[in-house]
Amino acid sequence: MWLSRVPAAVATLRGYGTAGRRLLLRQLFEASSSSFTYLLADEASGDAIIIDPVLEMVPRDTRLLRELGLSLRYAVNTHCHADHVTGSGALRAALGCRSAISRASGARADLLLSDGDELRFGAFALQARATPGHTPGCLTLVLDDESLAFTGDALLIRGCGRTDFQQGCARTLHRSVHQRIFSLPDHCLVYPGHDYNGHTVSTVGEERRLNPRLTLSPEAFVSLMEGLQLPPPRRMDEAVPANLRCGIQDEPV
Repeated sequence: MWLSRVPAAVATLRGYGTAGRRLLLRQLFEASSSSFTYLLADEASGDAIIIDPVLEMVPRDTRLLRELGLSLRYAVNTHCHADHVTGSGALRAALGCRSAISRASGARADLLLSDGDELRFGAFALQARATPGHTPGCLTLVLDDESLAFTGDALLIRGCGRTDFQQGCARTLHRSVHQRIFSLPDHCLVYPGHDYNGHTVSTVGEERRLNPRLTLSPEAFVSLMEGLQLPPPRRMDEAVPANLRCGIQDEPV
């Protein structure tokens, strides 16, 4: 389990507009798919939101919520995942939270998000930014003061999500990252959906300067992505149908 808290200088006053706001952040890891889950909460109210939960890790996540005395309001997915089954349906059933995903994903959820929509928890809000390309329904979730961005598979640390399945498009992904993520402040922390090299966090400024894929021209990026020839995700045939139903596997289609 990865544990992280926003640095005190960021989490207390700077840039949040309401003096004394405190954000709790936990970065959690699932090893078989190298997936990150993020738990965010307003420390004052205990209202919480979880991003990209994984079905097998729901017992861990519910235990952590209980230990910290938090009330889960939303379980949101950055996109319809192909490498693991989401835990949003199981969390909804266990805790009564509302599930959320992009309207463009084609998946079912309590809330279907469009570009610019917000999810509020206590004194905080996450804004949905449409960042298609890895899939048509990818979202980047940005904290209301633009200090944190949860980029899903659109932008990884020194990499990006693949574009060769689920209606992916390399040119669209390049445009999305440059227009919707790289337009954020340099100091904005980037929390990705996966990491395969032991990294946990980056910044917009770092990735704009150092990401070996996204510093390429659109044409060079498209050529690179089209030549990757990656094998399909091991659990894709199981994960995608389940995730179109919010991760609920025993429900009639």
